Amino acid sequence: MVEARTPSLRGRGETNPSSDTPGHKVEVRRSQRRHRTVTAYWNDDTLVVLIPARMTRAEEKHWVAEMERKLQRSEPRRPAAPKSSDEVLLARCTLLAGKYLDGTAVPSSVRWVPPMRTRWASCTPVDATIRVSDRLRKVPPWVLDYVLVHELAHLREPGHDAAFWALVRRYPKTERAMGYLEGLSAAAGWGISEDD
Repeated sequence: MVEARTPSLRGRGETNPSSDTPGHKVEVRRSQRRHRTVTAYWNDDTLVVLIPARMTRAEEKHWVAEMERKLQRSEPRRPAAPKSSDEVLLARCTLLAGKYLDGTAVPSSVRWVPPMRTRWASCTPVDATIRVSDRLRKVPPWVLDYVLVHELAHLREPGHDAAFWALVRRYPKTERAMGYLEGLSAAAGWGISEDD
C-alpha cells in the first residue's frame, strides 16, 4: 500500500467507481472523510485507489497514474489468486509444475468442481485432467498449492508409492499443508483422507 498527500484540491469531481487499464482493473473509491491523502493497493488483479470525494476527473486520472507508478516500484502486482477461475488455476499448475516437477507434469485441464465427499481433488492421468473441490476456495494459497502439486505428481506417478511422495515432497510446505487439511477435515467432520 502506498499513500501520498495531495496539493490543495479544487472543485468537485464525479464518481468513477471503476475503469480498466491494460493488464488490470482500476477501482477508484471516493470518500467524504478523506481530504488530502490518496492511498492505493493491489487487490488481486485490481488496483484500488482511495481518493477525496471532491477531486476532479483530471485530478483523479493524475493520481491513479501516479499511485500505479509508485506501487509498481514499491510492491509489484501479485498475480490473481488461483481461486478465481479455472484458467488461473491451470496457469498456477503450470507454474508449480515448472518449479517443483521439472515442467514434466502439465495437465490438459484443471477445474473447480462441487465439493467431493472423500477427496480434496482428483486426477485422471490418462487424459491429464485435474478436478479441485470447491471446499479449497477458502484455504490459504500455500495449502491449495500443495494440493495442486499432489495432483500434478499423479500425472507422473499414478499411485501413492515412494516415488510419488518423493515428487510431492519437493513442495516445501507439504507436511504443514497436510496437517492443515487434516485439521480442517476433522473440524468440519468431512472424513477426507490424504491417502485417497
